[in-house]
Amino acid sequence: MEERYNPFTGAPIGADDAMPAAAALGLEPPRYCARCGRRMVVQVSPDGWWARCSRHGMLDSAALERR
Repeated sequence: MEERYNPFTGAPIGADDAMPAAAALGLEPPRYCARCGRRMVVQVSPDGWWARCSRHGMLDSAALERR
């Protein structure tokens, strides 16, 4: 998967590399798809989060922790 967009701001990589403080601490889920820059549907629960891009599918916090 080639990341072309910042998953927290939606800006192209290199255009605005600023990351929100909560995201840097790992407290904020990604809000934008890193592949296409589209806004994702995000659901946060006490034990994690999931995000869905209409083009690229689901991203789950549990799957990222297993890597």
